[in-house]
Amino acid sequence: MSPQRSIAHYRIVSKLGEGGMGAVYRAIDSKLNREVAIKVLSEGVAQDAGRMLRFDREAQVLASLNHPNIASIYGVEQGAIIMELVDGERLRGPLPVETALIYVRQIASGLEAAHEKGIVHRDLKPANIMVTREGVIKILDFGLAKETDAVSPSTANPSMSPTLSLEMTKAGMILG
Repeated sequence: MSPQRSIAHYRIVSKLGEGGMGAVYRAIDSKLNREVAIKVLSEGVAQDAGRMLRFDREAQVLASLNHPNIASIYGVEQGAIIMELVDGERLRGPLPVETALIYVRQIASGLEAAHEKGIVHRDLKPANIMVTREGVIKILDFGLAKETDAVSPSTANPSMSPTLSLEMTKAGMILG
């Protein structure tokens, strides 16, 4: 795709990266005058019905999530997912322990929000985690996500858990 190409009202500016299903580009939303990221399917993927289903599922999964540590989706246009452009860098290490703990808390918070909606990421790795210039974690790429039956922690009954007994949570008991 050339840098001058447009998708709907989004003008492609530059390529950000490439993966198994296609490429991600930086673009300008001419209607809202903001930068966005556009995940565009490769021609081969766009012709594969199974991969198109996965692509559609990724868009629907992202649309169901609203959390500060998960990159937002803005829409779908012509075989492309329009997403929040995360201004930052991919997660890389080694990191100081204090920084790692801050990042881990944010990753866990984003994953918890997804899990509460019944969504399991299944492709969590440093390449799918961005760190903004402000140090905010953004989880990306829910292309392999799996939907499960969500159970809200507020309505879950711990006594019904197959792996937890209330006897194990008494004071003085060590778990893990």
